Amino acid sequence: MTYPVALTIAGSDSGGGAGIQADLKTFQERGVFGVSALTAVTAQNTLGVQRVGMVEPELLKAQLDSIGTDFQPAAVKTGMLGDSFVIEQVVRAIDAYSWNTVVVDPVMVAKGGHTLLQQDAIESLTQLLLPKAFIVTPNVPEMELMTGLTIEDDSSARRSMEMLLKTGVKAVILKGGHRKGPFATDLYLDQSGREFSLSTQRIATHQTHGTGCTFSAALTAELAKDHSVEAACTVAKRFIQAALQYPLSLGAGHGPTHHAAYRVYGQGEEEKQDAQAPILHYGHVR
Repeated sequence: MTYPVALTIAGSDSGGGAGIQADLKTFQERGVFGVSALTAVTAQNTLGVQRVGMVEPELLKAQLDSIGTDFQPAAVKTGMLGDSFVIEQVVRAIDAYSWNTVVVDPVMVAKGGHTLLQQDAIESLTQLLLPKAFIVTPNVPEMELMTGLTIEDDSSARRSMEMLLKTGVKAVILKGGHRKGPFATDLYLDQSGREFSLSTQRIATHQTHGTGCTFSAALTAELAKDHSVEAACTVAKRFIQAALQYPLSLGAGHGPTHHAAYRVYGQGEEEKQDAQAPILHYGHVR
């Protein structure tokens, strides 16, 4: 049996909760072999980002070419890209090696507020990278930065998703962690008009460092295993819900999510269908 390979192109998090570290942990948990290309090295912990050093473009290019000439990633995810030069190298590699299943996590701002994507790079991301992507996974603040729309309700959320689809990205899943209410509801919409939502009970916790990276990495892993987008989104939602529900409580700030929680505690959630299991709804995203 061929073991699926997933590639993460992202920054390193010295605190281990986000970035490359979160992606590789998640890939391992979901049964795919993870390979990586570093875009940046950060000094950070649960209290914030203390320093960022970008990897020079030629070194990033060499990493991507090393992967592309020896491995065949079934799915690729991007995380922290930092600037336009990095985005251009990533797009070049996607074209050169025919990486078709690309998950873009548009990492822009760290939990502590540190900017991780330069303002002028947002245009490069939407104009160069999103047209190559299979799915993009923004949270509400990221979606607002990319579209210029304020998201206040389901209607404005829908408009923002339709606007992002005009970039050429095949599908959008707008994560619901930043919205209000007792449930965290993710909204999915693609170019064909297919749509669904995934809801889980909201958990009040500060143990949220790396949630976006972890969700998109779990989604990437499931797509690498050739699972349907509905199945991949559902597993990713369950995976991050378990990671939040069973915290490690490390550090003095926004602690890291528990990457092993779904395997240790949560594998039966889909059979139990209890309050913590995601509810999949098909139909109109209002």
